[in-house]
Amino acid sequence: MQRISHQLLRSAFRALLSGDRCYHTASVFDPMSARIAADLGFEVGILGGSVAALQVLAAPDFALITLSEFVEQATRIGRVARLPVIADADHGYGNALNVMRTVVELERAGVAALTLEDTLLPAQFGRKSTDLIGVAEGVGKIRAAVQARVDGELAIIARTHAGVLSVAEVLERTQAYQQAGADAICLVGVRDFAHLEQIAQHLSVPLMLVTYSNPELHGDQRLAELGVRIVVDGHGAYFAAIKATYDCLRQQRQITTATDLSASELSHKYTHPEDYFVWAREFMDVKE
Repeated sequence: MQRISHQLLRSAFRALLSGDRCYHTASVFDPMSARIAADLGFEVGILGGSVAALQVLAAPDFALITLSEFVEQATRIGRVARLPVIADADHGYGNALNVMRTVVELERAGVAALTLEDTLLPAQFGRKSTDLIGVAEGVGKIRAAVQARVDGELAIIARTHAGVLSVAEVLERTQAYQQAGADAICLVGVRDFAHLEQIAQHLSVPLMLVTYSNPELHGDQRLAELGVRIVVDGHGAYFAAIKATYDCLRQQRQITTATDLSASELSHKYTHPEDYFVWAREFMDVKE
């Protein structure tokens, strides 16, 4: 099968952003899933940071995966991808200079776009996982990302959490990121269409929504009219793979007494998050 160049895939993603339709991402986490998604007609895929942490480390989504580990997985996918893939680059793995390195490495891996969020990562002990960095620092990261890319077709998507901010604060951040050169804005935590409209009417770049299948945001035509071009419903494909693996191996061992666990329960069971909470209390709860 003939490969498709990374530049063509980036151009295809740019065409999605500049169009007038709304597209739903396929969760792709390895070469096989990327091939399946393309064969089934998905227009775009996404490699989630949380999924990569599970796939590579069997670890919870605590910003434990390193840039090199994430890039290795993105490279494996980019080697065979026949659809544009968005890389969830979290916070860029550090400050603005780290962001530049992140862009260089992910561009080489072949992704079509990457999201950079303004979440304060790794989370500080005793603080919320939704704490955000300052607007100025977020702007610096977007400007650094734009500066670092070589292929101008690589899309830089700035992400913020609309669920923990007032509309005015969301607009302050997103308009600043738009001005800094972001090719699109990714929003998490949008409650419903009324909330989305309050934000969308003040932005000129395309929008990407992480909805986790929020029923209050169903309706592709209305989403498209508000400028939404990409929707991330979640990563059900990977969690289904976890569940299928567990059920298959349990059947192979003829184990009938074990509790039938859901995919989310299996993810919790086998990532051992309690260990990380214990270590955080021991090593991070330091009183000066």
